[in-house]
Amino acid sequence: MALTRRVSSSIPHFFGFAERSFKSYKLPGGPSSSSSLTHGIHVFHCPDQVGIVAKLSECIASRVGNILGADIFVPEKKNVFYSRNEFLFDPVKWPREQMDEDFLNLSKLFSATRSVVRVPDLDPKFKIGILASKQDHCLVDLLHRWQEGRLPVEITCVISNHERGPNTHVIRFLERNNIPYHFLNTTKENKREGEILELVLDTDFLVLARYMQILSGNFLRTYGKDVINIHHGLLPSFKGGNPSKQAFDAGVKLIGATSHFVTEELDSGPIIEQMETGAS
Repeated sequence: MALTRRVSSSIPHFFGFAERSFKSYKLPGGPSSSSSLTHGIHVFHCPDQVGIVAKLSECIASRVGNILGADIFVPEKKNVFYSRNEFLFDPVKWPREQMDEDFLNLSKLFSATRSVVRVPDLDPKFKIGILASKQDHCLVDLLHRWQEGRLPVEITCVISNHERGPNTHVIRFLERNNIPYHFLNTTKENKREGEILELVLDTDFLVLARYMQILSGNFLRTYGKDVINIHHGLLPSFKGGNPSKQAFDAGVKLIGATSHFVTEELDSGPIIEQMETGAS
């Protein structure tokens, strides 16, 4: 199976949907108006075999749904299949409970290790925690996108190993929006991971916004949910610190940013999105 990855400039692709207009869109085969349509996301992870894409497509089409985008990834020399489908559907023709049952049947059919369905307009918002260090730009970008409604999540807290004064832009923003800020001073001997875990118990996933600390394997296993990192370089090249300088020294002409899932190996988790930001 070929590898297909869509590259987009919008982080909302992961949290919800890329920005686009569906006002004039109508599903085929019925009189439904655009006002009755809503969007769904399905993420699937299972052992690779023939026919998975066909069955996923059939599942959505059989309920008069329409696939708007599909990302498929099968790593070389690994019998693993990943997919993320974005689709449009009529909740009257495909009730939420029936959708869960349909995808559950597919999960059983392919012995899936992960099958997640999200309907942002109907489901509760994901609760997230943000970890940041001294530099503000990634954190500020996330906060402003959230304020504009472009990230359909609930930010439960911001945790940082850098203390920010009461009159700083970030602190004033968080106070206005009732988002708690927790300063945890870290050292080489004590990363304060136990305290971080206590603060993020009620979250669905974490986002590292230039958090300049490496989370241990024990932290990741104990947390047990997704952790997403925003790396200021185009992975898998230029891992670790100073990726822009690494790119410049290597003579690379384009630089960018990558959002990826965090694993025990530094900057090596599955890539979610990448964006070119300029020339080196």
